[in-house]
Amino acid sequence: MLGFLQNWLPVNASQHGPMIDQMNALVHWLMLVLFVGWGLYFLYVLFRFRAAANPRASYVGAKSHVSQYVEIGVAVVEVVILVFFAIPAWAVWVDPVIDPDNTFEVRVVAEQFAWNVHYPGPDGVFGATELDLISPTNPMGLDRSDPYAVDDVTAINQLNMPLGADVTVLLSSKDVIHSFALPQMRVKQDAIPGLLIPLHFKPIMATPTEARFPACNADKTCWEIACAQLCGLGHYRMRGFYTVMEADEFDVWMAEQVAAVMPAQPPAEAADAPAEDGEVQPGDDGAH
Repeated sequence: MLGFLQNWLPVNASQHGPMIDQMNALVHWLMLVLFVGWGLYFLYVLFRFRAAANPRASYVGAKSHVSQYVEIGVAVVEVVILVFFAIPAWAVWVDPVIDPDNTFEVRVVAEQFAWNVHYPGPDGVFGATELDLISPTNPMGLDRSDPYAVDDVTAINQLNMPLGADVTVLLSSKDVIHSFALPQMRVKQDAIPGLLIPLHFKPIMATPTEARFPACNADKTCWEIACAQLCGLGHYRMRGFYTVMEADEFDVWMAEQVAAVMPAQPPAEAADAPAEDGEVQPGDDGAH
């Protein structure tokens, strides 16, 4: 069943993905058995209780307990799937074992109809955000006067992450409930106003060249951030993109983004050089 489903499933690129796919296959097996079983039973009932064979209605009804046993059997299988597959998978998902030396945190704030991404920068600390600072050019409301925000990087509808890191996406929403879905990572989580919800996964596959935005757009092969919750009239266009990069490639990309947002600093040698005769140093009023 799993091999059959993989003809239509997106490629699995996360560490926990096989567990999700296996559970998906088990549920499909159960649904297939129920579909075939109840379908055959329906055909049997149509034949067995046809009008020609039963000209007079029976007011006694069925005396067999077979249907009751079948219902109990279905309930038992559903409990097994829930207790031994779904709950363990959920427990691993919500409380994973994270290597503190291999973590990557990023904030994603949903709004109608875009995904706002906030990286903490090299210091690893998210800068302060303020509602009063939210604007079309600053959708996160990032306060650049905060020392921790100086090196922060923001983006819209584009999420990049390093391969092999223990990724935690901190989800929230500005307006209504959205659903953050990364199909190749086998994750999907509601983004709810007023809540900061962590989403954990570990990428084990870099995004292929043909799946990277914008080149992928022509062939519709992009790894997309999908909104899986109807969130308004523009829901259909709430489409983002994400890229899993090799660690070195991600470091280079992040360094370029940080350099673009950091304020220009004077060269160290110029700042430390001794003043020549008659030259006024910064902070010196020139009086002697």
